[in-house]
Amino acid sequence: MENNVKIYKKYLLEENDKTNLVSRRTIEEELDLHIEDSKKVFERWQLKKQKIIDVGSGAGFPGLIMAMYCQDNEYTLLESELKKCNFLQQTIEMLKINQVQVIRGRAEEIGHHKDYREQYDVSASRAVAAMRVIIEYCLPLTQVGGMVFLWKGPRYEEEIEQSQNALQVLGGKVEDIHLYKIGGGRQRAIIQIRKIQPTPEKYPRRTGLPVKRPL
Repeated sequence: MENNVKIYKKYLLEENDKTNLVSRRTIEEELDLHIEDSKKVFERWQLKKQKIIDVGSGAGFPGLIMAMYCQDNEYTLLESELKKCNFLQQTIEMLKINQVQVIRGRAEEIGHHKDYREQYDVSASRAVAAMRVIIEYCLPLTQVGGMVFLWKGPRYEEEIEQSQNALQVLGGKVEDIHLYKIGGGRQRAIIQIRKIQPTPEKYPRRTGLPVKRPL
């Protein structure tokens, strides 16, 4: 497991020199923080035999890291950028992680596809958008009774307050918050949302609208 993480870090830094997968200024120590942050979900929640989708996976945070540390689940990594999808797929093949698939697409479109809509026990997302935007991406993919995990910073309370209307409309409810610190004191939070009722069929709205006109 730890060896896979070392291989992943080395490969990511090498590929990042060729194509911008993460910030050009990212160094190994910062990658360690991203990795630590991604696996913090397992400190609070026992996730076993779950079908999990990572919305906006980027270079693999948190979904690919979760898959390395807990192989008892099925993971889908949803990413819209081709170069990042290629990197994720190549990494999965290199590390021989069998329980992970990569889908290239946008959540606004995937959320209406019968093969994905309300098909997941867990939807996860880290550093993609404001909470009231990202839950419009995640809740349509999550089955009723399932959970959404959102990684947030020190302003998490403000984001929760701003998301009350979106939660009500989309069928979610904040159930738990995991507070912790990384990297010498950076305040972090994982917000756990329970899906308590089906999401109305018209959500998510068409591409770009959740960002332009948040609920």
